[in-house]
Amino acid sequence: MDRPWISVVVPAYNEERGIAGTVTALRDWLQARDPRPFEVLVVDNASRDGTAAAVQALVDDERIQLVRNERNRGKGYSVRRGMLAARGELRLHCDADCAPSLASLPTMLALLEDADVVVGSRLAPGARLGQRQPLPRRIVGRSFVLLCRAVLSEPTTDLYCGFKLWRGPVAEDVFARIHLDGWTFDAEALAMARALGYRLRETGIVWTDREGSRLSMARVLVPVVRELIAARRHIRREARRPSAALTEAPAAEPQG
Repeated sequence: MDRPWISVVVPAYNEERGIAGTVTALRDWLQARDPRPFEVLVVDNASRDGTAAAVQALVDDERIQLVRNERNRGKGYSVRRGMLAARGELRLHCDADCAPSLASLPTMLALLEDADVVVGSRLAPGARLGQRQPLPRRIVGRSFVLLCRAVLSEPTTDLYCGFKLWRGPVAEDVFARIHLDGWTFDAEALAMARALGYRLRETGIVWTDREGSRLSMARVLVPVVRELIAARRHIRREARRPSAALTEAPAAEPQG
C-alpha cells in the first residue's frame, strides 16, 4: 500500500461498548474525505473486556489495524507506540470516543498548513461542547492543568484534550524523545515539540465528555508533579539536540 495521507492512532482500554462505532466513524469519514490510502491504528492496552475482538472484526487489509500491548503499559505508552508505528504524512491521535470531534478535523487540517502540531481544545475560541463534566470536577481539573502548564512553562490551555494533529516527521521526532507512559504524556509531548522549535496552534473543537472517569486528582497530584518536573529536565536536555523534522517540506494538502 502507498504511504497513507493520514494515520489515526486510537489508544483503547476496556472500550468494547464504543470502540467499533468510533473506528467505523473514522473509516467512513476518511474514505469520504480523500481517495488516497489512510490507516487507523487501535492500540489495545491489554483490555480485560472484548475491545480487541470488537476491533479485530473491523480489521481491513492495511487501513484498520489492531496493535495489542502484552500488558497494561499506560495511555502514553500506547499513543507513543502507535505514533511511531504509523506511516502517515499526517498523524492524528484521538481518544476512543472521539467521533463527535471529526466535525472539527477540516479546520485542523487547514491550520496545519502553517503549523506543525494543531491541538484540539475544549477551552479555545470556537469550541462547541456537548455534555460537560460536573462543575466541581471542571474547576478541579482546570486548576490541575494550570499547575501542569506552570511546571512545564507550556502555554497550551487544554493540554489533555484527546484530539491532536501532527505532521508525520514532527510526530516521529517528538514521540521518539518523550518517555512518560501515563496520561500526562500529552503535556510532555507538547512541551517537547515547543522546545524543539516546532509551531503549535490551538483551536476550539466539537467535544462531548463522557461519564465514567475515575481519576482522583488528589491521589495523583504529587506523583504527577514529580513526573512533570523530571520531564522538564528531560525536555531541556533534548532541546539541545537537533530537530530533524524542521527542514522537512510541508505535507501536501489532502484532496476533497
